[in-house]
Amino acid sequence: MHALTIAAASFSGALGEPDQQQLLLVRELQTLSFAFHIPLVCFGIAFPALVLFVEGLWLRTGDPLYKAIAKRWSKAMLILFAVGVVSGTILSFEMGLLWPNFMATFGDVFGVAFGIEGFSFFAEAIFIAMYVYGWERFSPRRHLLLGVPIVIAGLTGSFMVVSVNGWMNHPAGFDVVHGQVANVDPLAALFNAHLWHEFVHMYVAGYLVAGSIIAAVYARSWLRGNRDRYTRAGLVVGLTVMALSAPVQIVVGDWAGRTVAKDQPTKLAAFEGLGHTTPGAAMHIGGIYENGSVHGGIELPRLLSLLARHDANAPIEGLSAVPPADRPPVNVVRFAFQAMVAIGTLLALLGIAYLVTWWRRGRLPRSRLFYWLVVAAGPLSLIALLAGWTTTEVGRQPWVVYGVMRTSTGVTAARGIGVVAGVLLVVYAALAVAIIWLLRRLAHSSPQSEVREELRLRPV
Repeated sequence: MHALTIAAASFSGALGEPDQQQLLLVRELQTLSFAFHIPLVCFGIAFPALVLFVEGLWLRTGDPLYKAIAKRWSKAMLILFAVGVVSGTILSFEMGLLWPNFMATFGDVFGVAFGIEGFSFFAEAIFIAMYVYGWERFSPRRHLLLGVPIVIAGLTGSFMVVSVNGWMNHPAGFDVVHGQVANVDPLAALFNAHLWHEFVHMYVAGYLVAGSIIAAVYARSWLRGNRDRYTRAGLVVGLTVMALSAPVQIVVGDWAGRTVAKDQPTKLAAFEGLGHTTPGAAMHIGGIYENGSVHGGIELPRLLSLLARHDANAPIEGLSAVPPADRPPVNVVRFAFQAMVAIGTLLALLGIAYLVTWWRRGRLPRSRLFYWLVVAAGPLSLIALLAGWTTTEVGRQPWVVYGVMRTSTGVTAARGIGVVAGVLLVVYAALAVAIIWLLRRLAHSSPQSEVREELRLRPV
């Protein structure tokens, strides 16, 4: 870490410190872009596989209901991908415009990852177009195979982006010589120590968010009295995906937390608001961090040590171990972390209730409260997703590359960012309206008419 501290000092000395108001504005703009784009990434990860799964049910059973669902979902997939193209393009430009020092300094280190991500994006675009418009132009099996590259491209594209984020949290694959990046090893940077838990965490999150939102849409229809096979099938698929992924996410979260405890102890201390290094450290539910301790929370003795080290008496490093300038905004990180954990636990319990009912009674739950909770699970899963990214990104502060380059060093000094922020607000608002209008129009079309159309087109 001593070498990294010297590197950080070298970069700061060479590039200087920007205006703090400018830094705050740029970070807020970047946050806006990420908050809009990340939910679309989740659907890019999981939705193609779910569409293929339902199409596979059609091929196996011959039931036109499943083809009707898969066709409708493929249209939604195309809408979300098209909007993701716009927001993803904005993000790619923002990386160069808002963080020029960061990109110029480390572009050689992670450039390979961004290059592969771009190739994956174009491959995904080509095959989504062929898939959506090829339902009646290809044989059923060939059409199903057309969807496989979509799943693969979504996987590789997200893998590369998460790899860069993992590298930012645990930099590797380069040396700093006289304030310059040297001896670059792109593969070492790509396959960094934080890649695997971040990728699995994000990949499971993709299925959890997609499953929760699908289930919420059909649960709302169920509550309105639509109990036909179409609604039931969509509800079962969404609930099953949510129920299987939520408990897995808890296990992966434990893995991620223990890795953070080892490599980023200051971030872990911010999760809890642990002011001083403490053996047998407690956790608190709720409360506010102030003056080195948490006030007003419910204390759970020794739980932080148990979760982070699997030893109830293990010492946990506190925030005081580093200077105040090297600490993240604690309450922001704490609230985001606790929101993520609370919602994740709720989704897991909801999923378990569904699985137990299905296993013991062979049917869906009948309680209206259950379906209202499922409806709430959709937006709550998005909140948990954004809270998780806030935990990761804000918890890393004040570093854009952990221990090497400060966020304040990588940011642009260009003026006019406020104008850019205003324009992007308008763009994102227009995109949000477009998504809502298109998906509502798709949802209001009659599913029964699609099933009848499939029966009419079925060869005699």
